[in-house]
Amino acid sequence: MSGDLKPELRISKADSSDGEFLKLIALLDRDLQERNGEEQQQYDKYNKVDYIKDVILIYSGVSAVGCGAFKKFDGGTVELKRIFVRKEYRKQGISRLILKSLEQLAETQGYKACVLETGLRQVEAINLYRSSGYQIIGNYGPYIGMENSLCMKKDLENSTEG
Repeated sequence: MSGDLKPELRISKADSSDGEFLKLIALLDRDLQERNGEEQQQYDKYNKVDYIKDVILIYSGVSAVGCGAFKKFDGGTVELKRIFVRKEYRKQGISRLILKSLEQLAETQGYKACVLETGLRQVEAINLYRSSGYQIIGNYGPYIGMENSLCMKKDLENSTEG
């Protein structure tokens, strides 16, 4: 994984109490509010981070420029959460690096698959996930019946990515 890393970028593992993570998800929440308007309120309750032990941060210099996290979904699956890259750092492969790092971390912990939910207006995210081997699945859990939600899954065991 470190061979793909630009010299100025650094990967760090943290948990959801990390100050840099909290700053980034505040920016993410603002971005989602701009994209989705009032509709975003129905999703906010599912974006709480209370305590998540598996957080990946990408640093450029001393500042975190991207993040992502996962939590246990079921026995063999994690749910990816809060994947975000600051606007000025987009289109540099950082989101793909976050995604690969989360998948690798999940695999080292014995998980076999990842699921996620994204919004239909997040075209860049949908394209990233599709190109990374994620398949569209039926909406799960709290996203059942939410028209703006798109749920996806990737089997890590048979992955050809990364």
